[in-house]
Amino acid sequence: MTRSFVPMREPTYFILAALQDAPLHGYAIVKQAQELSGGRVRLTTGTLYAALDRLTGEEMVRVAEEAVVNGRARRTYELTGHGLSALHEEAARMAAAARVVRDRPVGSMVATARTALA
Repeated sequence: MTRSFVPMREPTYFILAALQDAPLHGYAIVKQAQELSGGRVRLTTGTLYAALDRLTGEEMVRVAEEAVVNGRARRTYELTGHGLSALHEEAARMAAAARVVRDRPVGSMVATARTALA
């Protein structure tokens, strides 16, 4: 499935990033996404499972295992090759956007603006 290039929302990015190293169940994804984002991404159960359903439909994640734990179904999700590629594309997009700011000489835009106004 080819991903049309639309920037990912932060929760999606960190859900995929959480699954990079190993398959995880829902609660572990929530904790890993929160940790990786420095606490910015705090997923509710509803938000997480809606995102996982969407990402499964987009073939970015898949159910790796289903088990019954304490009488409840527990699914473990894993990143697909397509999901890893999409995650890397998004990371590259964000890095390129950051370089526009980081690599600009300090004060160059301010000096240009002052010259234009004078």
